[in-house]
Amino acid sequence: MMNPDTKMTIKKYLCFIVLLLLAHTGTAQDRPVDKIKRIGDKLIRETPFAYRLTVPARDSCFNTLHFIDFGRSFGTGKEAVAYAFTQLTFSRDTVITVEVEHNDACKIWCNGALVYEKKGTRHIEIIRDERSMKMSGSFTLPLKKGNNSLLIKSQTAGKEWCVFLQPPSEKDAVISTERSYPEIGLKYVKNIDREVAALTDWLVIGPFAPGMDIVHEPEKTFSFGYMYKGLYKPVTWTIPKTEVLGDMIGARAWGTTYQWNYHNGGVAWAMQVLGALTGEQKYKQWGTRFCDYQMEGMPFVNYQVNELKAYNSANAMVINSSLLDFTLAPSLPIIYRLRTEKQFKNDSIYRAYISKMMQYARFGQIRSKGFTNYTRTTPEEYTVWVDDMFMGIPFLVQAGLYSDSPEIKKAFLDDAASQLIDFTRHVWDPEARLYMHASYSSRPQVKLPYWSRANGWAIWAMTEVLMALPRNHPKYKTILQQYRVFVNSLIRYQSADGFWHNVINRPDSPEEVSGTAIFTMAMARGVRLGWLNPKQFEPVVKKGWQAVASEIEDDGTVHKICIGTMCSEDINYYMNRPFFDNDTHGSFAVIFAGIEVQQMLDRSDKKLKQ
Repeated sequence: MMNPDTKMTIKKYLCFIVLLLLAHTGTAQDRPVDKIKRIGDKLIRETPFAYRLTVPARDSCFNTLHFIDFGRSFGTGKEAVAYAFTQLTFSRDTVITVEVEHNDACKIWCNGALVYEKKGTRHIEIIRDERSMKMSGSFTLPLKKGNNSLLIKSQTAGKEWCVFLQPPSEKDAVISTERSYPEIGLKYVKNIDREVAALTDWLVIGPFAPGMDIVHEPEKTFSFGYMYKGLYKPVTWTIPKTEVLGDMIGARAWGTTYQWNYHNGGVAWAMQVLGALTGEQKYKQWGTRFCDYQMEGMPFVNYQVNELKAYNSANAMVINSSLLDFTLAPSLPIIYRLRTEKQFKNDSIYRAYISKMMQYARFGQIRSKGFTNYTRTTPEEYTVWVDDMFMGIPFLVQAGLYSDSPEIKKAFLDDAASQLIDFTRHVWDPEARLYMHASYSSRPQVKLPYWSRANGWAIWAMTEVLMALPRNHPKYKTILQQYRVFVNSLIRYQSADGFWHNVINRPDSPEEVSGTAIFTMAMARGVRLGWLNPKQFEPVVKKGWQAVASEIEDDGTVHKICIGTMCSEDINYYMNRPFFDNDTHGSFAVIFAGIEVQQMLDRSDKKLKQ
């Protein structure tokens, strides 16, 4: 029979052991994996994976693409002429440049004066760039203060029949001074009801007999309640055929959880990995639903983009984009599913798409002259973005692991390693030992700020390459050394409460979750895989995770996430970026951070037990 003193001693000892374990791993409720499962559960509850039918959104500011699709209103197949009318309203006299694209012949009048004319037969030739569209023609448009009438006369030879107008694109560049644009639409046109003006920016009339030199009545008389002599029968002013488009459900300022882009693809990838870690099928199923929604929906998206000319409609960037944000990076859950799951429904659609992306990765995406790294034409030619280390390199790694051919596998992994080194040559600042957000090829002396999430993209890409590259690869040691230099630089900037700031070297900028999560994730990988000293870096990782976890609510809401950010030389642009809850730029990083921290802790526990 055990005496009371011995019982008490054993009880105290067991309590001490429990406290040690709790101090090391946290309570079961506080485990990293349980924290991130709350995020996953919120995604499962709230993501519809469906389109809602809606009238296309109108933008009354003439700062983007506007078009009139005469063919959908009046039909094609025969030669004909038609007209479109709108108003441009401005606060002062000014002259603006307008880019134009159209089929066949076209004339444009402003306040009765001819400002553009082109005759002949031609095809529409719009070149889609990364974040803009290029038109083949342009003209200057003199506007007087107040309302200005714009009349377009368009002729078709029987095939295409559409006119596009836009101001010259700024390519999403960050502009220090706010630019003013005219208001476009029917709001101030006499005798037009406001409900009509809310529905469309244009009136159209036609068809008329072909001939650009024939002066039809709309060029002389603008009147409602009047029948004009048309090609087949009398016609009057009406609105263009209004299409109903499929749009996203519940979009917020930062977007949605299921639109086609790199951060939503990242969420799907994270959910797939979370499902594999926990064995809980509901997380994997969310990733599957995301992939199926995108792959099965491509014919519908293609119809909206190429038939309805809705170039900015929901998920439009899945169709022939030339930007890594909408090509390789969002394809990660697609190729991951192909790698980890065999013979599933629609796998042929997946394989065809990934084959296209693999070709694009090797031969389609532009690269810096004389280097292997990907580059962009935005905001200027050619800009190297740190972001593209994540937008492109992890896909190269996955493509190498996916390929059955040893030669192709080697080509992809070699490319990934070479790109990582060449990106570093462009955007690594050896003095600060941090990555600049971007580097301009024409102005390499310009140093951009050290934005936190951009630095996160760099270190994330490094870890993906290090995990896949054979240790005897000729570039492995170089990449591992860069990784170690980088993490030793990063730990200098971790705040007392575990966060990194939105501008890493500016403690007066806000603490931010997405960058903190990625750094924590990348260092947890380093500890787990033996790249980093556990004694030095485990405390850094735990401190970082505590900071991230403090911003996760019980319902899965994640706070303090910086919105998507263009590159700029202006430090204040980064200092003042908006933060949002649940922005998927951050939530997928948080899920991956929880996965890696949990695995690090589990490994450490296993060692202790041994």
